[in-house]
Amino acid sequence: MMTDNELLEMALNLGSGWQVNHVEFIKETKELHIYASTIKGSFFPCPSCGQLAPVYDHSPERTWRHLNFFQYHAYLHARLPRVTRTNCHGKVKTIKANWARERSGFSVYFEAFVILLMKAMPVKKVANLVDEHDTTLWPILHYYVEEAREREDYSNVQNVGFDETSRKKGHDYVSVFMDLDQRKVISVADGKDHQTLNQFKQDLMAHGGHPDEIKELSIDMSPAFIKGAVEKFTNASITFDKFHVMKIINRALDETRRKEQKYHPELKHSRYAWIKNEENLNQKQKETLYKLKDQDLKTAKAYQLKVAFQRFWDQAPHEAEAYLDEWLSWARRSQIPDMVAAAKTIHQHREGILRWFTSKVNNGILEATNGLIQAAKRQARGYRSTKNLKAMIFLIAGGLELKVTSITG
Repeated sequence: MMTDNELLEMALNLGSGWQVNHVEFIKETKELHIYASTIKGSFFPCPSCGQLAPVYDHSPERTWRHLNFFQYHAYLHARLPRVTRTNCHGKVKTIKANWARERSGFSVYFEAFVILLMKAMPVKKVANLVDEHDTTLWPILHYYVEEAREREDYSNVQNVGFDETSRKKGHDYVSVFMDLDQRKVISVADGKDHQTLNQFKQDLMAHGGHPDEIKELSIDMSPAFIKGAVEKFTNASITFDKFHVMKIINRALDETRRKEQKYHPELKHSRYAWIKNEENLNQKQKETLYKLKDQDLKTAKAYQLKVAFQRFWDQAPHEAEAYLDEWLSWARRSQIPDMVAAAKTIHQHREGILRWFTSKVNNGILEATNGLIQAAKRQARGYRSTKNLKAMIFLIAGGLELKVTSITG
């Protein structure tokens, strides 16, 4: 019959050459302490050459937090053996533990568990759940994200979309770059100026990609992004993201409504009735829109311009340019100041807007990903550092293969 210690040895996956000596169960502090030691006469691989070698001596005792034993914290205690080989200049070296990575106070099973939880809830909540401080858990996430990113290959990246987000409201922006074909985040750069494109370029090259291989860039109309794109990715064509183009028109529409409601109180509280797509309106918003859209209001005229521009994206490629020019002419003659200004902006970026009919790239997947990022930020109430934000973005949207439980034995 298998003894309790033998059962623990199998469950812990200690590997050959190890045995469980004894176990201490402390009910008052709700702790289970497991003490392991090497089996006399066992050989262990040299950390330098990998060849088996006898035990020279042992390191001082170390402790690793393991998965809970029911509701009790479990800790593994062991003195790691040290080995020496003449082929390695006779230096004495401490072996690597099978159950934990180097310089970690947790078993890989514990780390795998918290990484799984981090994908679903804020790190602070995970820390509360496992009864650890969050500052001890963030390094776990950083390690596995960075280790996974080192294995990433960007040699086939050709179509890229990017946008910015902040660590907290108004604090420390980062720019998020996404492979639009693989639909995953491949780089996160500090800031939101043109230098972020240089950071992305360096990151791309560090993972086997090349700026000359980038064919399409989908961006908003930020002058900084445009400048960086033109300077660093000379072979790429720029498509101005259709969602950002529509934001410009919706912003002009809403500003028109905001100014006009001073004289037309019925426009108050009607913002979403105008800027949301009609199929997404709730019943109350539909009633508001149907009541106001045919009235002699600048807001109603601006709304008609918005609806007409939405139809622009449905045009045949050979008809799109003429349709856009006609819309621009209508908007300029509208005598609605904010729509005139929007038309001016669109005219200035006309080539990149029309490019969509050739490239068909847009930041729709990036907008959806940004929604996930914003939700994570709200749950976490922001992040303590941009390093933490970057790690969470890669965890949520990087499509990384996190090799957390690669234990030998």
